[in-house]
Amino acid sequence: MTEQSSSPSESETVADEVTVSDVDSGDVLAERDAYKDTLQRLQADFENYRKRVLKQQSETAERANESLVQKLLPILDTLELAQAHEPSSSLEQIASALRDVMTKEGLERIEAIGQPFDPTLHEAVAHEPGEGEATVSEELRAGYRWKGRTVRPAMVKVTG
Repeated sequence: MTEQSSSPSESETVADEVTVSDVDSGDVLAERDAYKDTLQRLQADFENYRKRVLKQQSETAERANESLVQKLLPILDTLELAQAHEPSSSLEQIASALRDVMTKEGLERIEAIGQPFDPTLHEAVAHEPGEGEATVSEELRAGYRWKGRTVRPAMVKVTG
């Protein structure tokens, strides 16, 4: 019997080793380009996701602010009615401070009297016959826009 050596033969060692010259460099470059394209797409997807989340967060905050403004409008109305009923400097200061804060944040009063009737800005609750185009003749409750969007139409009397 012949004695077998425990070390692998020279031909087995050469077959197990893979050298760079054995691999087609074109395949390596193609694989690298595929990975690069995948990474670029992934980066673009992540950037789009990040922008979308920021936009959603911003819109959620805007809706929350708008909701708060809608809840504060009756308080502003009450202050203005109290001021009209019994003028006082303390009521005027409070109403003015509230109006100033809300105006700085984006609240705009809708000018109604003398304007052509616009159903997106005005809520007609009374009508008088008249000549010509329908025009707002009296404002019964102020209307407001919040950052360009109508949050409460003005309650008006229309003539025409």
